[in-house]
Amino acid sequence: MIYDVVVVGAGPAGCAAAQSCAKKGLSTLCIEEHGTIGYPIQCAGLLSVAAFDECRVSQHSVLNTVNGARLISSKDNALHFDAKKTKAFVVDRGVLDKEMAIAAADAGAEFLTKTALFDLNSTSVRTQGIHGKREFNYHILIAADGPRSTVARLMQMKRSNIYLAGIQADMKFDMDLRFVEIYPDASPEFFGYAIPIGIDRVRIGLCGQTNVMERFNAFRKKFGDVFTNLVTGTIPLGVMPKTYGNRTLFVGDAAGFVKPTSGGGVYTGVRSARHAASVAVAACSQDRFDDNFLAQYEHRWQADFGDMLISGLRFFKLRQQLNSEDIDRLICAMNDPDIIEAIIKYGDMDNPVPLIKKLMRNPSIFTVMSTLMRSRFRSIFKEQIKSV
Repeated sequence: MIYDVVVVGAGPAGCAAAQSCAKKGLSTLCIEEHGTIGYPIQCAGLLSVAAFDECRVSQHSVLNTVNGARLISSKDNALHFDAKKTKAFVVDRGVLDKEMAIAAADAGAEFLTKTALFDLNSTSVRTQGIHGKREFNYHILIAADGPRSTVARLMQMKRSNIYLAGIQADMKFDMDLRFVEIYPDASPEFFGYAIPIGIDRVRIGLCGQTNVMERFNAFRKKFGDVFTNLVTGTIPLGVMPKTYGNRTLFVGDAAGFVKPTSGGGVYTGVRSARHAASVAVAACSQDRFDDNFLAQYEHRWQADFGDMLISGLRFFKLRQQLNSEDIDRLICAMNDPDIIEAIIKYGDMDNPVPLIKKLMRNPSIFTVMSTLMRSRFRSIFKEQIKSV
C-alpha cells in the first residue's frame, strides 16, 4: 500500500496535519515513537486563546485560565497587568494531544505508536518498534518530529542555529490563579516562569543556553523544596533555511517555528500543519510532488506568521544585550498606567512584536532603551579596544 501522506510525530502539529489530510480523503498514517500520545510532557502548557482555539478541542484539558501576568525583576520591582478576562489557558498537554489524536483518528488517520523512524528515501520510511521493522510508502511526508527532527537529520537539512534547554517542575505553592509570573533574571538568556495550574499548585521553569540546571535549582527555591514531574526539553529558535524538499514538508518545532519571544510553538505549529495539509491535498490531487510545487507551502506559512518569527528573533537577540539592571530600569519605566493600558489592549501572546514596537515608540521606554544601548555599545567598544 502507498499512503498519500505519512506524518512523523503525533504532537499538536502532527495530529493537526493528520486530521486535515484525512478529512480531505487522503490515506494518512501518523507514526509516534512514544508509547502514549502526549507523553512525556515537554511543554509549559500555557496556550493563548487563539492557540487553544487552533487546536479545535474541548475544554477537557484545561486546568486553569489566566487573565494577565506579573513581570518581576531581581530587585522585586514588578509590572502587573490584568485584562480582567481570559487571555490564556493552562492545559494538560497530555490530555490535549490525546484529544487531537482521537479527532485525527475519527477523521480516518491511522496511528502507530512505539514506532520510531530510522531510515527513509524519497518515497518510503523505515521504522522499528513494537511491530518490528517495517516500511511504509508515501506520496508526501510531513515531518512533525520535534526540535531534534530525525527526518531533518536523515535528509541532511540545515536546521535552526539556536537551541535553548528548558527545565520545569510542578510544585506545591499558593499563588494567585489569575496571573502568570515572569522572572527575566532567573535566566539572563531568556526568562523563568511560574504558572498557576490549580489551587496550591504551580508549574515553574526556565530556559537558557548555559548553566540551566544550576539556575533552575536556584530559581525553584522561591517556591519551596518539594517538586514533582521534573522534565527537560529543547527549544529551537530560528526557522530552518528551507522547510520543504524531496516530497517532505516540515512543520512545528521540526521546522523551527517556535516564537523567539516566548518559546511557545503550539500556535505556529498547528497553523503550519494546516498549511502543509492544504499543500499535500493539492499535490495528491494534481499528482505534483516536485519541489517547485511544494514551494507554495513556504509561501503560505511565511505570509501567515513569517514576519512575526523574523522580528521575534531580532528581539530575542536584543534581549541578550540586557542585564538585570537594564531589566529593572525597563520594568520601572513601563510601570505607567498608559503603558499598562496599552499592554492590556494590544498584548498578544502569539504575536507580541506589534506591542513591543508600539512600546518602543513610547517616549519613556525609548529614552531608557536608547540610554541602555549607548551604554552597552560603549562597554563592548571598550572591551574590544582592551583586547587589541
